[in-house]
Amino acid sequence: MGAANLCCSYVDGGAIKLAGAAPDGGEAANRNRILVLAVAGSLIAAAAVAGYWFWHPWTAAPRIEPNVVAAIPEKSIAVLPFENLSDEKQYSFLADGFQDEILTSLAKVADLKVISRTSVMQYKTGVERNLREIAKALGVAHVLEGTVQRADGRVRVNAQLIDARSDTHLWAERYDRQLADVFAIESEVAEKIVAQLKSKLSPEEKAAIKEQPTADLAAFDLYTRGKKLIELSVISLPQQEALVEAIRLLSQATERDPNFALAYYQLVRAHDQLYFEGLDHTPARLAMGEAAIQSLIRVRPDAGEAHLARAIHLYWGHLDYDGAREELNLAQKALPNDPFSFTLAGYIDRRRGRWDDSLKNLQRAVELDPQNPVVLEQVARTYECLRRFGDAEAILDRAIALVPKDAAMRARRPEMELEWHADPGPLAAMIKATLAEAPDAAKNLAQERFGLALRQRDAAEAQRALALMPIDGCHVETIPFPRTWCEGLVAQMRGDKRAARAAFIKARQETANLVRNQADYAQALCVLGMIDAFLGRKDDAIREGRRAVELLPVEKNSIDGCLLAQYLAVIYAWTGEKDLALQQLTSVAQMPGFLSYGQLRLDPYWDPLRGDPRFDQIVASLAPK
Repeated sequence: MGAANLCCSYVDGGAIKLAGAAPDGGEAANRNRILVLAVAGSLIAAAAVAGYWFWHPWTAAPRIEPNVVAAIPEKSIAVLPFENLSDEKQYSFLADGFQDEILTSLAKVADLKVISRTSVMQYKTGVERNLREIAKALGVAHVLEGTVQRADGRVRVNAQLIDARSDTHLWAERYDRQLADVFAIESEVAEKIVAQLKSKLSPEEKAAIKEQPTADLAAFDLYTRGKKLIELSVISLPQQEALVEAIRLLSQATERDPNFALAYYQLVRAHDQLYFEGLDHTPARLAMGEAAIQSLIRVRPDAGEAHLARAIHLYWGHLDYDGAREELNLAQKALPNDPFSFTLAGYIDRRRGRWDDSLKNLQRAVELDPQNPVVLEQVARTYECLRRFGDAEAILDRAIALVPKDAAMRARRPEMELEWHADPGPLAAMIKATLAEAPDAAKNLAQERFGLALRQRDAAEAQRALALMPIDGCHVETIPFPRTWCEGLVAQMRGDKRAARAAFIKARQETANLVRNQADYAQALCVLGMIDAFLGRKDDAIREGRRAVELLPVEKNSIDGCLLAQYLAVIYAWTGEKDLALQQLTSVAQMPGFLSYGQLRLDPYWDPLRGDPRFDQIVASLAPK
């Protein structure tokens, strides 16, 4: 996902009916012993899960109102994009970078409310701006706008501060200096704004405002481009390709300027996201993130970005939630207006099962970044996990209004109907209408089409969707199902058992390599268990599925832990252990997570359990009330 990735996007699809899978030889000798251990382990896990969720209530988590306007603080500002007046358009990065640096400097002032860059970028230059309406939408009293022009080795900057409530110009100034002075101008502008808004400025904040990111404009250009790719990777671009390209650009920036702290910070984000999402979950990738942190600490050990980078690395790289929260507390003191620190806190709380705290932190991120559809979609995902689908739909309506042309975001709304009411009609109609109007949107809808095709048992449509999927398209949250897994599902749907088996054997080889190099990689063990269940390797499948749940229990990670527990139920079902499957599924249905009424009604994953009244009872427990 990335929804997740959206943070992280995910494929919320199923598989095919596997009751007829032929077993490999040599697996029967230890079957009874494995079964006894599995029964005992399942009972223990069920008791632990029940106790955990009994003492961690989740249905009363607070509701984020989708359109409630909070009181606007007097000391609040949005820095709008500056217009580039340079004849050489390759210097457009100066305008973008100048605006971004002013915003970054102001965001470090605790006495101010500063809106994030993501939320102001839609207010591009070159069109008439209604500042009163912009300020109202962003929840601020003041806006800063201006122009940047490079000519004859000099830079000319015009900046003006406006009280948007009355359209009053509070301050304006024109700068004409050497190009090398562009960041000094930015610091002066930031200081003038702080003075105009009568904000308190600590010595540390004053020093942070004066600090320049780099003296190398070419390095700054590379940094700006890389940072933008990281931002886009969770919205519209193929995630893996965007992050890899961002790393290339940022690495070039640090080669030009080995003391470029902000470039190292962005490198940490890119490396660790590749690792966390399972796109490159290798020790080598984790080491690259650690190396970027060490370079950042060498340059600016006490900077807020250094603490935030450590928090990212501890969370995404090591699942060290307590250590990450300690670093986040320090980061938020130095970066009080950075929405990502609150978003990350919301993610951590969500994975710890602290749903009300998660929503409060995400709400704070929304206040600082109100026009960011990704943060809003993450709020909707939290409601989805709580099975509060009506609340999720309300938030998604707000997100879709911000990016009406984003096909994947628009698909999230009918997906809620699929999960909530087991109704594939709205999603199918949306996909059909979108592809008729904009055929080039097909790639952006490939994952949604694939999941829908599986639930509708449409092999031809699944094959078409698979052909358009990005490299990481078969992942589910951070669980690294390889592309060959999806190829096997499609072949099985077509009835081509030989092709399906060949694909799953390839998938097993890929996944076994991950496990061989990382024996405690719970998500990969889960995938290996699913593949072995299909291949008839019953003992291996149960052992691997159980080990995955032991390594990453729901108490440690309520998102992936719940998915691993859910897939263990699938493994039991596919290997003929119906009682264990139903027992496991009963526990999963009682905890927050992505298991839904729509999944149980339509996913082929659960076909081996259909017709059993105990399964019907579980399905009924998740039916819309």
